[in-house]
Amino acid sequence: MAEYFRKALDGKGLVFVSNSVPSPALMEGDGSFLTPVIYSDEYIPFLLEKCAENRIGLIVPLFDIDLPVLAAHREEFERIGTKIAVSDTKMLSVCNDKLNMFLRLRQHGIASPETYVSNEQGVSDVGLQHCCSPEHPVIVKPRFGMGSIGVLKAYSEEELRAAVSMCRRAVTGSYLSFESAADPDRTVLIQELKQGSEYGIDVICDLDGSYVNTIVRKKIAMRSGETDEAVILGPEDRGFDLLRETGRRLAEVFGPRGLMDVDIIMDTDEGIPYVIDMNARFGGGYPFSHCAGADVPRAYIMWAEGITDPERALTYCTAGYGVHGFKDIAIRRYL
Repeated sequence: MAEYFRKALDGKGLVFVSNSVPSPALMEGDGSFLTPVIYSDEYIPFLLEKCAENRIGLIVPLFDIDLPVLAAHREEFERIGTKIAVSDTKMLSVCNDKLNMFLRLRQHGIASPETYVSNEQGVSDVGLQHCCSPEHPVIVKPRFGMGSIGVLKAYSEEELRAAVSMCRRAVTGSYLSFESAADPDRTVLIQELKQGSEYGIDVICDLDGSYVNTIVRKKIAMRSGETDEAVILGPEDRGFDLLRETGRRLAEVFGPRGLMDVDIIMDTDEGIPYVIDMNARFGGGYPFSHCAGADVPRAYIMWAEGITDPERALTYCTAGYGVHGFKDIAIRRYL
């Protein structure tokens, strides 16, 4: 991402990279600094000082936990001339709380797999364990989850109980414990596992929340929650119109600012796109969209400068295919 933004600036600005611990990414910017941890009282004052000192015009957060913290202080940054590419707190509560996400999606008629909160016995109060079988497996995952931490599949009631216990342990032993403290007795979800093809969509809105475009990619290979291989789809591809319309509908309902990364399973039997996750930030699959010609970092910079139409920054090619490192790329046709 640092490389993308640096190229988009084309020598007309600098990219600073920050993290709370040493990271290889710190070497990819024109400058870098170590921050206090997100929940420290010193975090926001530190960032405000660095933004003023370095005349930072735009902050692009890439970590889910960071998003609501920065959103709550948006006005303080804007007073010193720094825009933050982050959605409002109401929108973020939908993305970060997966139970809230399921309820809100259903409320607006957008398909999402049946989702329940586990009870103290490790199963759902509504008896989902009776549907947990090799033919009907379920997903167990943290309610306030990210990075695929604690996500497990269960194919029997015995596995379900064990998976819930392991998921709880993963939550309490990781940074997810901070978010989960908001509702400590309801931190693990049990979700129907839909069978079908997996897709990722980049729902792109400008920094004021106006919908611009949706880029659709079909996932070919996954690893630890990250997309290793994908194909960028176009109008001639099956499911493209429905998935693109889903992106537009999500933007209409939730009003994200900037790019929102969404995971979808297209049910094999029903042909219905089920939204399984939403992240109000650049996701791990964005490089495939970038590889196919989209340049969302350039659009961010132009929006931050007050340019409402980012020209060709959001135009892309169809069927851009690659692997990690982009060793093999084939562009089929220009849109």
